[in-house]
Amino acid sequence: MLKGRTAIVTGSTSGIGFGIAAALAAQHCNLMLNGFGEEAEIESLRRGLEEKNGIEAAYCPADMARPQEIRDLVAETAERFGGADILVNNAGIQHVAKLVDFPEEKWEAIIAINLSAAFYAAKAALPQMLARGWGRIINIASAHGLVASGEKAAYVAAKHGLVGLTKVIAIESANSGVTANAICPGWVKTPLVARQIDARAASLEISAAQASRELLREKQPMLAFTTPEQIGALVLFLCGEAASTITGAALSIDGGWVAQ
Repeated sequence: MLKGRTAIVTGSTSGIGFGIAAALAAQHCNLMLNGFGEEAEIESLRRGLEEKNGIEAAYCPADMARPQEIRDLVAETAERFGGADILVNNAGIQHVAKLVDFPEEKWEAIIAINLSAAFYAAKAALPQMLARGWGRIINIASAHGLVASGEKAAYVAAKHGLVGLTKVIAIESANSGVTANAICPGWVKTPLVARQIDARAASLEISAAQASRELLREKQPMLAFTTPEQIGALVLFLCGEAASTITGAALSIDGGWVAQ
């Protein structure tokens, strides 16, 4: 359904971002990938998406903490593909510490990558979408964009801000053919979370399965992880005609986390 469209997905070389990129590619959407990692591994991912789906996929290593590099990412996409029809702001980082101990440089980095990057990317991409009369801006927020947890001051602040930014974009572009929505995942089974589970299992001398259940139980009534593929499917829905009047929404995919 997306043949001929082009998507920028930030932080798409692993985890949730790659799951989203793969879902878009499967619908024949061209891609601009972005993220960190080993050059050979990223090239293998890029080439694999092209060969499997018959699309064009490019890669830009723009640092999401640097506004000019974000603008360059959007400009490079326009030069290569004629513009971005879909922008998925997914890149993010985390740090955990009590507020009184929270390193100020970590605060600045998290706000820059998790929030400000979405502002700069949307500001650069939105004029192209408005000119064509169609576009989708999808911000990957979090359950922490709707509720808080201790020791995550910067992450919670950034994700709450991202939900607010999404609403403003939606209001300003309401009659233009462009929609803006936020996706708010709970626990997602990524390699990073898998390592957390293994570490918890080792430290408590319990099985990985038990460690998983205990991790989930801390926040979610549903003791099941969301997958990157499920988030990718939700992105596809938001890009489709059935979602053409959904805008400014913060859509939870969190096993009941924020329902409590």
